[in-house]
Amino acid sequence: MNDNLVIERILAREGGYVDHPADRGGPTKFGITRETLEHWRGYALSSDEVAKLTKDEAKQILRFRYIVQPGFDHIDDDRLRSIVVDTAVHSGPRQATILLQRALDVEEDGLLGPVTLNAANQLESTDLEKLMVRVLTARMRFLVNLVLKSPDQLAFLSGWTERVMCQIEAVL
Repeated sequence: MNDNLVIERILAREGGYVDHPADRGGPTKFGITRETLEHWRGYALSSDEVAKLTKDEAKQILRFRYIVQPGFDHIDDDRLRSIVVDTAVHSGPRQATILLQRALDVEEDGLLGPVTLNAANQLESTDLEKLMVRVLTARMRFLVNLVLKSPDQLAFLSGWTERVMCQIEAVL
């Protein structure tokens, strides 16, 4: 699975334009929040401008912000990289890295450095599958804790859980 396929799957999961009143990300299209798009373009945007985001621009943003910039393109295993990138789109690259580090039992600093990369890239196939399940389990715990801390996010928990469960089923 190459990064183009990872991005295509994210686009399919994220869908088109949404502006749910309880969504902390605000107006979002293809998983790109208004804040992310404003940072990318360098100026403030209206909700209408977010709604007009093209797939091509979204792909550029997803590739740069959620694969290249955090260094996830250095994760050798395609399946693990896909899980980490999907987590980054959903919860931010720093949180995705922390969850990977937690699953690897290395220092949780939120930065994908050589220690984390070596730990992830040197695993054998069976250990790698166990790692992926640990990452997804850590992600599920993170999401449940998010809802426990912020009950207004309960409206999203079912969808979040389904997203993670689909990834777990793909690993198993």
